Amino acid sequence: MSAPVSGRFVLAAALAVPGLAPAAQPPLIVGAVVSQSGNLADLAADLRKALLLWQEEVNAAGGLLGRRVELRLLDDRSNAREADTLYERLIREERADLLVGPFGSAATLGAAAAAERNRRVLINATGAARVAQRAGYAYVFQVPAPLGAYGAGALEIARRENYRRLAILARNDRASREMAGRLREDAAMAGLAPGEIEVYAPGEDDFGPQIARAQAARADAWIAFGQASDAAGMVKSFRRYGYAPGMFVAQGAADGEFVRLAGQDAEGAMGIAAYEPRAATRDNARFAGSFRRKWSAEPGLAAAQGYAAARVLEEAVRRAGSLEQAKLREALARLETETPLGPYRVDRTGAQLAARPLVVQIRRGHAEIVWPEALATARWELPYPRWENRVLLK
Repeated sequence: MSAPVSGRFVLAAALAVPGLAPAAQPPLIVGAVVSQSGNLADLAADLRKALLLWQEEVNAAGGLLGRRVELRLLDDRSNAREADTLYERLIREERADLLVGPFGSAATLGAAAAAERNRRVLINATGAARVAQRAGYAYVFQVPAPLGAYGAGALEIARRENYRRLAILARNDRASREMAGRLREDAAMAGLAPGEIEVYAPGEDDFGPQIARAQAARADAWIAFGQASDAAGMVKSFRRYGYAPGMFVAQGAADGEFVRLAGQDAEGAMGIAAYEPRAATRDNARFAGSFRRKWSAEPGLAAAQGYAAARVLEEAVRRAGSLEQAKLREALARLETETPLGPYRVDRTGAQLAARPLVVQIRRGHAEIVWPEALATARWELPYPRWENRVLLK
């Protein structure tokens, strides 16, 4: 009669036989809502592409906590009101282990409500508006620079150049007004003299009345928040009325469309860019190169936001060594790291403290980064050139 076979021997034999190995660990599910249809689909496409790129990279490096990462992406059909319901579905039906926020501040607000209600950590990937990162949040952690930070670079340059009287303009939309409002508050606290915010209508192409008021106030600097077409309209009005402030900053001048619209008159204008593929932020060159190779396109802001959010989440999981929400929350609250968007550091409510948009200046038809100086590709040149002193570029 043969001797009994030990359980340990049976297990070892089973491991040696193909197909009899113990089941692999289940994938780690990362859930997000991304507009894949409707009017926001094109704008949100880069967010989805960046998350897919990150999934590919993290799995190639061995996954997270020894588990393969699997994305679950739901479509809100460009309807921000669906975010709350869809994040509930990710939590309860899709059994997502980790959550990345949706596209846009309005949708992020709904996602945050679901996360807070279920006490689940949510990485706020794109919600830059004040309303998207409310005081009192305990589980929502913001990666992008808040809208209130968009004027920081312009204010710093104005202060250092001793431009004290500021003309501040805002396109009549919620985001632009929020940027302008915070700039005005910060300028007053810095001892400068900001005028009342001039709110202009979308499509405005004659800024003569605003120019007259800026001249009457003897404004040293003109700082505006809006789109590329607005910035081009301002430049054309400057030329028409022979006006040149000491410093001209328009958020939309960072958009490549501005140079196309303004032509050589774009020279000397400064713009505000939340992301630049050329910026020497940590890991940005590798990210931008990988994105180009995979998608045959340049990464935009939504791509950088999605990738940065995923990397922040990845780092928090590694530091926590767990998917337990309390440990993840503590890791994210303490975490200080760098991303292609810039630094990540948050306050006790999870609001971003460190990231700041770049200031660029148009030189010979190209945008050069001039602030922050640690990332600058050129030194800013001021004052803004007067029209009678300009020469045609060759």
